[in-house]
Amino acid sequence: MNAGLQLLRIVPAFALTALLLAIVPGQGVAMVLRQSLVGGKRAAFFSVFGNSSGLIAWGTMSSVGLSAIFAKSHTAFNVLKYAGVVFLLGLAIQTLIQLKNEFGKFDVESGAKTKAGAAYRLGLFTNLTNVKAAVFAVAFIPQFVPKHFSLGWGIFILACVQSLVSFLWYSILILAVDKSAHYLSRPKVRRILTGISAGGIILLAIGLLLSHPR
Repeated sequence: MNAGLQLLRIVPAFALTALLLAIVPGQGVAMVLRQSLVGGKRAAFFSVFGNSSGLIAWGTMSSVGLSAIFAKSHTAFNVLKYAGVVFLLGLAIQTLIQLKNEFGKFDVESGAKTKAGAAYRLGLFTNLTNVKAAVFAVAFIPQFVPKHFSLGWGIFILACVQSLVSFLWYSILILAVDKSAHYLSRPKVRRILTGISAGGIILLAIGLLLSHPR
């Protein structure tokens, strides 16, 4: 089968994986909630655009060399994998500790950006400092690229798919927040989101632990 068609066939499965990653509450969700509740819907959309740009940036960095190195060296891949697992588990523990706070890790009462440029930069910076995005781009995306398809181009194309999926999901979230701001302002709801976030990060760590080099 043509390698291009093979890539096209795995897009739905990859898009679903990317959607699950976006749904798990974390830095991105916290940023969108903060922007939506405090900065407003317009600012939130600019931040989401910045977040999506960050995903493409991670995919680009992965495609130009990192993943090629890891694909050829099982040792390098395993070093990255286990370091990522340890980092994610540490992040999950830190998130669980936040449950002692009234709002968990989703204290959104400050730090919102309302101007378009500032809101975009906030979304971009949030993503570029998000370990989940980094681990997904370097360790997960290469596993979806068909063996006979260019690894670099495959990573970049799938990163663009992830960016689109993430933008669509967060756009839905922004519209939902616009309709249910009062509900999301409750401390109990935010603590529940914190617990879900920790569980999602642990699942991501397990998925990375079970992954294999391309």
